[in-house]
Amino acid sequence: MAPKFGTSGLRGLVSELTPDLVADYIRAFIAACPMGNGLYLGRDLRASSPGLAQVVAEAARGEGIAVTDCGAVPTPALALVAMQAGAAAVMVTGSHIPADRNGLKFYRPDGEITKRDEAAILEHLGRNGAGKSALLQPGPDTGGAWLERAARGWGADALSGMKVGLWSHSAVSRDLLLQGLAGLGAETVELGRSETFVPVDTEAVPDHVCAAFRSWAAEHGLDAIVSTDGDGDRPLLADAQGRLVPGDVLGQITARALQAQHVVTTVSANSGVAAPGRFATVTRTKIGSPYVIAAMAEAGAAKVVGYEPNGGFLLGFTARGPAGEIAPLATRDSLLPLIAVLAEAKRAGSVAACVAAEPACFTATDRLEDIPAARSQAFLETLSASPQDFLGSLGEELQATDRMDGLRLSLHSGRVLHLRPSGNAPEFRLYTEAESPAMAGDLLRRARSRVAARLR
Repeated sequence: MAPKFGTSGLRGLVSELTPDLVADYIRAFIAACPMGNGLYLGRDLRASSPGLAQVVAEAARGEGIAVTDCGAVPTPALALVAMQAGAAAVMVTGSHIPADRNGLKFYRPDGEITKRDEAAILEHLGRNGAGKSALLQPGPDTGGAWLERAARGWGADALSGMKVGLWSHSAVSRDLLLQGLAGLGAETVELGRSETFVPVDTEAVPDHVCAAFRSWAAEHGLDAIVSTDGDGDRPLLADAQGRLVPGDVLGQITARALQAQHVVTTVSANSGVAAPGRFATVTRTKIGSPYVIAAMAEAGAAKVVGYEPNGGFLLGFTARGPAGEIAPLATRDSLLPLIAVLAEAKRAGSVAACVAAEPACFTATDRLEDIPAARSQAFLETLSASPQDFLGSLGEELQATDRMDGLRLSLHSGRVLHLRPSGNAPEFRLYTEAESPAMAGDLLRRARSRVAARLR
């Protein structure tokens, strides 16, 4: 895919992320956005990330910006220490996309870049280098600060008595998660460590991974299995039977545990969040953390949080955990929802019991890969003109449509089918909502089969 700049920063094939192109975006970022006390730099564990990080550092130093190299760290950990230092940041990562692709995520000293910042960066492309030379220095204990934030809120024995498996794969967060879980009292078992990069999409976990979770849970007698995507900003959690907990359900439970009053989430998230008596307000946005962050700011509320169906959780206020305060972090974080839900599960007796206490509204998600954006958009426009023909093949009847982000179809059965092209990869996303996990999964499988037949 040609490099693309938007909701998740810059992404593209490694072969097309040339040093000239990367340096051009770094110079544009520096010209368009405040740098504060310099630039903090991090990267994931892809083979291409160290080289790209070197290009980023050289380009920034050439503009007279001091660079603090934090090495291989999770994205939320980098964002946390950079904001605490009053510095901008760049994370070299392609998140969940395959290893032949990579990208950059950009942060101002006050958090993620906005849609306005994106436009300004594009306007500043093509600048000549300043020819300066600024300091390059090693970073602080970035991962330690990330773990300490959670430990301060829950305390050293929050997970005592729990046996938790960690699917390490190639996540940059893997060693920190092992350390953090043990620091909160859990017995840990490492699973599936890989020195080759494994793309993990927390919204579309492959069947063979789900089967491995079930096998690991039974083999080791685990209370839960946890993991993250490649750059550690999206959580993955399964119960004692290896059954995955959807990311938006993690968000609901975490919001309640932190006593949030106002919730911002995407249009594709589980509708259980809006059940009566749970939160004072619930705001829906387009899909993507910049939209969630903007709506959190617009809410002007004292106790506001945000989350996405991928599980990434954003804390907009200084919350109070069982043991102490938890600092705000308005960027996607995986550690906070994992710890919060595990602690709630310990109190409830199990992860399954904790999830069962949520409103009976169930979602399922999947994706079709390697679908060009133009083809996805053309299909969606055709479908929008006459959705009932498509729904009839699924035995469903249309009640209402929503075009906020893609095409969201509310059905007379009470179910929901949401279709949209990915905003940051050549993928087509499908989301369903139904009265049971089985019905959500069945609707998803049938819809995916029919969409695939048309798109391919």
